[in-house]
Amino acid sequence: MGKIQSRFSRASFSGTRPNQQSPTSPTSGPALGPNESPEETCILGKTIFSPSFEPWRPPLSQQLLLSVVDQSPVRSGATAGDALRETIELAAAVEELGYHRYWVAEHHSLPNFAGTSPEVLIGHIAARTNKIRVGSGGIMLSHYSAFKVAENFRMLESLHPGRIDLGIGRAPGSDQITAAALSFPKHPNEIRHFPRQVVDLLGYLRGDMEDGHIFSQIQAGPEREPDTAPEVWLLGSRYESAYMAAQLGLPFAYAHFFGIAVEEGPAIAANYRENFKPSQYLSEPKVNVGVHVVCAETEEDALRLAQPRNLARLQNITGRAKGIPTLEESLTYQYTPDEYRFVQQYANVCIDGDPQKVKEGLDEIADMYQTNDLSIVTICHDYADRRRSYELLAGVCGY
Repeated sequence: MGKIQSRFSRASFSGTRPNQQSPTSPTSGPALGPNESPEETCILGKTIFSPSFEPWRPPLSQQLLLSVVDQSPVRSGATAGDALRETIELAAAVEELGYHRYWVAEHHSLPNFAGTSPEVLIGHIAARTNKIRVGSGGIMLSHYSAFKVAENFRMLESLHPGRIDLGIGRAPGSDQITAAALSFPKHPNEIRHFPRQVVDLLGYLRGDMEDGHIFSQIQAGPEREPDTAPEVWLLGSRYESAYMAAQLGLPFAYAHFFGIAVEEGPAIAANYRENFKPSQYLSEPKVNVGVHVVCAETEEDALRLAQPRNLARLQNITGRAKGIPTLEESLTYQYTPDEYRFVQQYANVCIDGDPQKVKEGLDEIADMYQTNDLSIVTICHDYADRRRSYELLAGVCGY
């Protein structure tokens, strides 16, 4: 067995070491978004450059504001329906624990995740809970009409005023052929149109499309409740998304748990803050960071319970996903050298351990990104272990 410590505190890979050479190296998966250059980018008509400096990070003293991002993982041996029911049950449980938000993801053609329609699932969760904010993490806007997305979320806001978040992302959340199917018979929207879609979406939500817009005479329904609207977040893991959020004056949610260029994460957050323009949505920058966590009574238990997640990640990106593996399957899996290296790197961005070690890791993340607003992503094979992880984390964080 091998183990690696996370650079962010503790975590998290132990598995059967390889004993043979691998003919194939894993490649980046379909849900991680398009290739984007971190060095230079043109967005919203401006060219931006990735900062090369290390951002200043004074220590934080605030209590962590904990939220949940739920991908509705499908357990091996269970059904997608089971996964969705567990999502709804978990939302009610974490509300009682004091978590702030509950966001559900959008994935397509990925057998490990059941969340294909966040707007439908949000309605069920909001109806089963009373006060926790509920939203999308996120809607993959490039697949859809901004007008229809606005109407979906105005409907949710009308039913559950003051509780709905609309997180939007530019990644496809699928492979190319599935992305084509989502748009058929039309052609998929090009990613270069994403900024235009975001601006249109904001206009439809607040009911004031810009003068001269081809659809300026259209009003999205249902009619807005007084002084209430979905809170719009821009999601991402690159400079492009952070810069767009800053220019539009929107809150930014950084997907640290994607494991993409995480060494640049704090600089991306700093870039967002430096370029932020106050708006009718926010007067100052607002950053959330999503983190993979497995918390158990002991570090040994946490590392063990994290193994199905680690193997599932590998299976996702190599097209072999068939549900989150069992603990036995993950502990006995024979990794090739390339697979083992990949999973080690992935586990290195996760925070797995006993409650105190997880808390230390989250405090370090909060300090690095200069925010106490964290979203927790927890994937285990057994639902009871997943729920217990959130319970332990709430306890150690003073909830």
